[in-house]
Amino acid sequence: MFESEKDMERSRKSSARRKFLAGAGAALGGLAWWRLDGRYQGRAEAAATPKTVTIVEFTDAGERKDVMNVPVIQKPEDEWKKELPLDSFEVTRHADTEMAFTGKLLNVHDKGVFRCICCDTALYNSNTKFDSGTGWPSFWQPIAKENIVEIHDNTFGMERTAVSCRRCEAHLGHVFNDGPKPTGLRYCMNSVAMRFAKA
Repeated sequence: MFESEKDMERSRKSSARRKFLAGAGAALGGLAWWRLDGRYQGRAEAAATPKTVTIVEFTDAGERKDVMNVPVIQKPEDEWKKELPLDSFEVTRHADTEMAFTGKLLNVHDKGVFRCICCDTALYNSNTKFDSGTGWPSFWQPIAKENIVEIHDNTFGMERTAVSCRRCEAHLGHVFNDGPKPTGLRYCMNSVAMRFAKA
């Protein structure tokens, strides 16, 4: 019971204040949820949209075709393992290195294109291949810079530049500054990371 009209008025104002604060709190909570939900939804949409890269397409004769925007090829480890020979899997997916002078592509000098074993992206033209004496297929330039990625690599206490396929991120080998003219580079690749497509 209220002792006076003043107490009744105070109670009414207090009740109105509580209702206002409760309403404002609900509105702010709703706004926060909407912003948070939108943020998560945006992330989910970004995750659902495949990452794309730009590569250059080539015929097996090394003829440059279209520049294409293509989705990055990503697969679970066990799927790559089923699709690739064990040595190719270890090199391309775990950055292993084949033993020198054992690769099947070491002495291939026919006209054609060396392609990624994982996704078939063109990597090197046979007309840039040379005998480096190192025991691995070597090239003085890639078929297109767009088709590869060069990454700083300091594993094993060495400063090197690793080379991978842009489309599927397969490890291919390393590039060094001791190659022949005109580039002075030696792209030292693993045979098992590539397949040769004869022209």
